[in-house]
Amino acid sequence: MPSDPLWLPSISYDETELRRMDSALVMADGTALGSRPGTRPGDPGLAVSLAGTTVNVTGGAATLHRSGQGVYRAQLAASSPGALAAANGTYTRIDLVYLRVWDTAVDSSGLRRADTVLLTGTPSASPAAPVPGATEIYIPLATITVPNTAGGGTGSATVSATVRQVTVAPGGILPVSSAADIAISGVHVGQARYNSVRGVPEYWNGTAWRAQGDYTAYTPAWTASTTNPVLNNGTLAARWARIGGQINCRGTLQLGSLSNGGTGTWFLSLPVAAASVGIYEIGSCDYTVLASNNFLGAVEIDPGGVLMVFPVKTGSTASSTANVSNTLPVGASSATRLSWNITYEPVS
Repeated sequence: MPSDPLWLPSISYDETELRRMDSALVMADGTALGSRPGTRPGDPGLAVSLAGTTVNVTGGAATLHRSGQGVYRAQLAASSPGALAAANGTYTRIDLVYLRVWDTAVDSSGLRRADTVLLTGTPSASPAAPVPGATEIYIPLATITVPNTAGGGTGSATVSATVRQVTVAPGGILPVSSAADIAISGVHVGQARYNSVRGVPEYWNGTAWRAQGDYTAYTPAWTASTTNPVLNNGTLAARWARIGGQINCRGTLQLGSLSNGGTGTWFLSLPVAAASVGIYEIGSCDYTVLASNNFLGAVEIDPGGVLMVFPVKTGSTASSTANVSNTLPVGASSATRLSWNITYEPVS
């Protein structure tokens, strides 16, 4: 059905319409008209502290969200939601401090206001922060851990802002640090966030958060110029990473007792084809005969190539070079291992 677009003359809007339209100004949460609630990154407001047993909250602003109701924008002057209850003689408890919006149309409270709330937790051998009522519109600001009386009671209570959540405008880079936030999937391909635990920006690729330089495992195709090898009980481990306009690829091929080296020069496939710019890409490789010898050499990619080949030194003369194969530089066996590392320009 038709709706009222914002800022047209001679139209009256109700509060729900305005809140829903504000959803366009706040980061999405992956649901229709959904928004991620929270405070603003870098905003010191709504900070929780203790003065004795009195809980204090500095002034600040935040956005809250309720499914179907849109975005509630709230600002508060400095306030105190109350004082800590007496400590338990046996168990620790965790209290919750949160910002609440009362909307009688939603919670039947008879109120329309915003304020901070101190919700006292339950002492327990495994204490957890209490959860506000299902009809409440709120965002958590902090937890307060109150040890038992033997542990200092309210005089040793500590404040943690780990539960505090931040939000940004659509397309903004969201800083994340809590395990819960880090575990949340992205809502669109290309979404950016800053993972403060890793200290890197990350991007959602549709299935996972990835950062520039993150390595991905892949299994290269192991082939030969005449008859393809068979790995059987050998191992082939490879990883690659995109770093700006380059790709780094590295790996190890370890033959097993049942491996068959095939016939002819060996090739291993690339994770991404090389750019066809007239350059032969060169890296390093080591063909090792365990407890015997190391044949050092190169890993080479032709312009526009999709395969790696491994020329190695087989002796001390200038001509003693050969591409690694089932017989060169030595016969393939469970004692042979090929490792490589190369950085190259990809086709895209």
